[in-house]
Amino acid sequence: MKLTIEHLKAGYDNAVIIDDLNLAIPEGKITALIGANGCGKSTLLKTICRIRPSLGGRVLLDGADVHAADPRELAKSIAILPQNPTAPEGLTVRELVSYGRAPHKSSFFSRTTAKDREMIDWALTETGMMDFQHRPIGAMSGGQRQRAWIAMAIAQDTEILFLDEPTSFLDVAHQMEVLRLVQHLNGAYGKTIIMVLHELNQAARFADCLVGMCRGQLLYCGTPEEVFHKEMLRRVFGIDAEIMRDPRTGRPMCIPYFMDEAGQSA
Repeated sequence: MKLTIEHLKAGYDNAVIIDDLNLAIPEGKITALIGANGCGKSTLLKTICRIRPSLGGRVLLDGADVHAADPRELAKSIAILPQNPTAPEGLTVRELVSYGRAPHKSSFFSRTTAKDREMIDWALTETGMMDFQHRPIGAMSGGQRQRAWIAMAIAQDTEILFLDEPTSFLDVAHQMEVLRLVQHLNGAYGKTIIMVLHELNQAARFADCLVGMCRGQLLYCGTPEEVFHKEMLRRVFGIDAEIMRDPRTGRPMCIPYFMDEAGQSA
């Protein structure tokens, strides 16, 4: 499905954070939104998904305005995992994942169908959570909980998946686990994935497209090979850096250095 943002204005109440932003999301690819804290990454993601209302412009999904779409029908096309989601106490992994089937039910009380059970089992298997399906979410480790939430999102059976900082508060091993899962879902099933990431080298390693934002403006958009360079890091993050190649993947990576007000690195 083709996702296009045209002249988007977004923010909170009367505070405009993003103004006149245009972006075409590559289909079937992983796109990472990067930028300093407060630059508008999460605001952009939430506005695209209609969690936040648009203040102007359009978000188009196959030419249709997302903000005018029926919510249930839209939820059959796009799924979102927000930052730091919470679940009711005592909810099991399988019960959580089953919530992903809600858009496909006529009402909350509708019976679970064979298709629902098939998709729930598939999501649990793909995320490696089948063995934990009857355990409470609260008993899971941070990495396991995040995989359970991703299972819920993919049980929704959408072509597009949004992830808002999916590696936040996870240790490095669990960050790699989650990002490898994201990479698998894209490679095996062709899902279009848009995620907000803070760790620059992870973004360059796992994303096909990088969107660099600063103060609500889109400054860079392209492959890591095209846009992951010293000028981008200086303009988007205000840092100096040395760029090198990841010895295993060949992707660009950086060693960041502090840059003072005079533009000198240290």
